[in-house]
Amino acid sequence: MQTSGRNSEGQKYTLTSDEDDSDFWGFAHEAEGFFTPLQDAEGARRVHLEGCLPQAGLLKSVDHVGSRRAMAGNAWFGLLDGDGTTMGSYFINEVTVVDVKPSGRGVGLVDLTVTLWCEDALPGAERAWNLVRTGHLNRTGMWHELAPEDRHAWLSVALWSREYQRQGRPDAPAGQAFTLDGRHIVDRDSFYCAIGEAVNGPGGYFGWNLDALDDCLRGGWGAATPFTLHWDSSAEVRARLAEHVPTEDGDIALFNLLLDIFNERGVSVVLR
Repeated sequence: MQTSGRNSEGQKYTLTSDEDDSDFWGFAHEAEGFFTPLQDAEGARRVHLEGCLPQAGLLKSVDHVGSRRAMAGNAWFGLLDGDGTTMGSYFINEVTVVDVKPSGRGVGLVDLTVTLWCEDALPGAERAWNLVRTGHLNRTGMWHELAPEDRHAWLSVALWSREYQRQGRPDAPAGQAFTLDGRHIVDRDSFYCAIGEAVNGPGGYFGWNLDALDDCLRGGWGAATPFTLHWDSSAEVRARLAEHVPTEDGDIALFNLLLDIFNERGVSVVLR
């Protein structure tokens, strides 16, 4: 779902029914708790939506707080840039309004507390989304400073924002050469951060697990095969990615398995 040009200054999020893109539930200025989930007794995520003007199905739920009719249903939760264009969206389940109060964000706006379920919004992802929103995700290596537990969240934002960041750019044509900087590759997630950046630039996505990497190598994700990959600091990476991964042919070191995947999909890897 793409939304553009309908938000006023400062509104960062949208909610839209998953059943009908025209069933627009409204905007929100902030969504405290969406990426740092506080859970209720049943395990649902509790989110404070500041500065809302509820519409359609969400407005109906606001009018029935405390009853079963306070559940609005499933929705798409969109993240907006400064121009009101959707950068990416998360599917959220069982959005239920549990509290409503006047908002200090503006006349006629309310602050809603809702419960919802969302498996894909990872703790730590908000920082990366803010970089995308403000245009500050503009140089390589910004993921280097992340703690190991935050790298997966970085990759999730790279995945969900990939169409927005590429802006319709086609794959690099076959025969191109890319350089993979191995100096900061210390585990699986850092490898995917590095390969995404090598192919698609700062914050770029090119897989975040083995199956996804294989899919990306089939085209449509930034690079058309065959291509050449110059892997710098590869000896150090080989030692760091020595964990064994089970395959149909037996266990194989992760580094060697990556080389096999590249080879099978027409990538010529030059170890340097």
